[in-house]
Amino acid sequence: MVRGPVVDVASGELSIEVDDVQHDPEPEPRLWLAQALAKGDRDELAIQAATELGVSGVIPWQADRSVSRWDGPKAAKGRERWAAIVREATKQSIRSRVPEVLPLGSPLPGLVLVLEPAADRALTAVELPAQGDVTLVVGPEGGLTARELALGMPVRLGAEVLRTSTAGPAALAVLNARLGRW
Repeated sequence: MVRGPVVDVASGELSIEVDDVQHDPEPEPRLWLAQALAKGDRDELAIQAATELGVSGVIPWQADRSVSRWDGPKAAKGRERWAAIVREATKQSIRSRVPEVLPLGSPLPGLVLVLEPAADRALTAVELPAQGDVTLVVGPEGGLTARELALGMPVRLGAEVLRTSTAGPAALAVLNARLGRW
């Protein structure tokens, strides 16, 4: 991160007199959000909030029950849209690094926690690694299939069933508190 006063502003350009340079290491473990494609703008709301909450990256995920589909050229266009949302949320939250937006269907990194309201284990009871990756998987409005629940460890947030746009950010908030980031 670079700090200092702005000395000049021109079209598409900003000049700063550098007073201080700070290295801002990425927090460990890295937190990822695998967000199911959702109807309307619910998936976009989720990744915007997740970015503001410090997620390291997002993975678009076409769940079996996703109403929205990114087929063919729509996959590239959707990823570009998500990347733009993530960039803008990064600016708004004054983050020093822009989270990655992986391609649709990318492998889920690290410890995979599948958010499921009926799961026996609470998210607060999961032992988290000190380093590496933790991926939160959020399903679509129609819920997850048995095959999708087997992608990782099913965990619940609480007694309430949250919308797809709320579940990931709520889980990230819980993990941030548990990891001492907040």
